[in-house]
Amino acid sequence: MTLFRTSSLLCAALLAVPALAQNTEFENCLNTLRAPARAAGVQDATFTLHTQGLAPDMSVIDKLNFQPEFRTAIWDYLAGLVDEERVAEGRALLEQHADTLARVQERYGVDPATVVAVWGVESNFGQTFGKSPLVQSLGTLSCFGRRQTYFRTELFAALRILQAGHIAPERFVGSWAGAFGHTQFMPSTFERLAVDFDGDGKADLMDSTVDALASTANFLQKAGWQTGQPWGFEVRLPAGTNVSGEGRRTKRPMSEWASRGLRRVDGSPLPTGLGSAGLMTPAGAEGPAFLVLRNFDAIYSYNAAESYGLAIAHLADRLRGDGPFTTPWPTDDPGISRAERRELQGLLILRGHEIGEVDGMLGEKSRAAIKLEQERLGHEATGRGGQKILRALRGS
Repeated sequence: MTLFRTSSLLCAALLAVPALAQNTEFENCLNTLRAPARAAGVQDATFTLHTQGLAPDMSVIDKLNFQPEFRTAIWDYLAGLVDEERVAEGRALLEQHADTLARVQERYGVDPATVVAVWGVESNFGQTFGKSPLVQSLGTLSCFGRRQTYFRTELFAALRILQAGHIAPERFVGSWAGAFGHTQFMPSTFERLAVDFDGDGKADLMDSTVDALASTANFLQKAGWQTGQPWGFEVRLPAGTNVSGEGRRTKRPMSEWASRGLRRVDGSPLPTGLGSAGLMTPAGAEGPAFLVLRNFDAIYSYNAAESYGLAIAHLADRLRGDGPFTTPWPTDDPGISRAERRELQGLLILRGHEIGEVDGMLGEKSRAAIKLEQERLGHEATGRGGQKILRALRGS
């Protein structure tokens, strides 16, 4: 045997050791979950059927530690989620599903634009469900990383869903974190709040748009949605306003905000009769500012991230015909839409970078190529796709 082949076999063996140990650790962990799963209503046969021979997917741990709604600049996050492309498609779907949405509003009190905005942000109107097998993802998250107690609850719920026959195992796929369907319910949320609105005898978030839209409205209603009230609105802050200590949770009477000199962004007085509101400034006092009401809290509860809640709220406003925020974000390099991201990827390919598919998702290969182009152009080499690098590549 040659020295090269011996070395190669040795390297392969060394690489296999951690994976083997990881698989063993995962198997042992799942075995410890059998009893609590049984106590949670999962039959032993169900547990064995769906976990026997299961391998961990460690990529979900990296994703758990890097969630874009907490790490991405707010102007980048919103630029990709609330763009003209999504607004146009959402308005078309409002018309297409007008009858269903009217019945949903009558039953649950949630307006059509908000329901469709959740649909758009969660799955791009049913175009992006996610491809991760849920039992594998939730099993991995139940045994590795942080928040294992939470993910074990979701794993047991997922197994109960399979046990009850709500969804076929091969169809039970979704996001890396375990959410699934048109409006991306977690398994425990499905069990609590999914509804059969089309009357076919089952709540189906995967293949029934009607059930998904109604289930979303049911979620928001149970989260405290106030029919007929807005989520909030953009405001103008007086110069020198101290926003320290203010936020979504710090609700104050509208009269107090008015006495501090806040006005609506168009200069008109603050409305009355809406109760208390919190002042939210996601990019500080120099960026857009919002007074947010109880309905924003209901939206927030869907994913517990203010940037996420703002994306849904803003998309809903755009679907109603409102324009972009009036106050610009405090950056000299604004974010780019999905169409602009695809354009940027095309420009990178023209310059010889192998980045894979042009999909509007600036992944690792795209960011590495952007960094190289930024270095070539003398820009700060961050790997971030923004207006500066897009304009520079258009002109070069």
